[in-house]
Amino acid sequence: MEQVRLVLQASDPISYAGLASFLSSCPTIELLTADDRAQAQVLVFGCEQLTVDVVAMLRRSAVETGLPVVLVLREITESELLAAVECRVVAILPRAAVTGERLAHSVSAAAGGGGVMPTNLVGELLKHIERLQREVLAPNGLNASGLTPREVDVLRLMADGFDTGEIAGKLCYSERTVKNVIYGVTHRLRLRNRSHAVAYALRTGMI
Repeated sequence: MEQVRLVLQASDPISYAGLASFLSSCPTIELLTADDRAQAQVLVFGCEQLTVDVVAMLRRSAVETGLPVVLVLREITESELLAAVECRVVAILPRAAVTGERLAHSVSAAAGGGGVMPTNLVGELLKHIERLQREVLAPNGLNASGLTPREVDVLRLMADGFDTGEIAGKLCYSERTVKNVIYGVTHRLRLRNRSHAVAYALRTGMI
């Protein structure tokens, strides 16, 4: 099995030493030095709690490296959870529950594009998404993808190979309206053209 390359950071030496001990004993993990950070696939970060300084550090890492983060900490609140997710945190492990096996599983999931979170935190995220849909997106005619129903319909027909005139006929719009919808999507999402818009929407699961 190919090893997952990761870099480890912590807010204090004790947290670093403890996590390094777990990670170095796992055969599926290659623990890199800070100098080899550019080769890493995952960042593991250990701390007591999500302080302002820790969030700032994670934000810098998200901008500089874009690495998915496995966060190990004592406790986290709902508001802190949202800040963590914004900083590319995809897995959260309570310190009291950390084992080498659980840490390795979280690292593997993060490297593969997945995530691992305690059940109660998943529930909090789902409640937040529901509030976002109800209070922010729905009043503005948007869905969770950030697209309006009309934009979704146009993109789906474009993906099926229909041209502007055919799309207008199927949706009972004018061709001008269809062109305006396409322009709005490509401009807002900073996409190059129609093909790029369709590819982006398919890849991100928008349609």
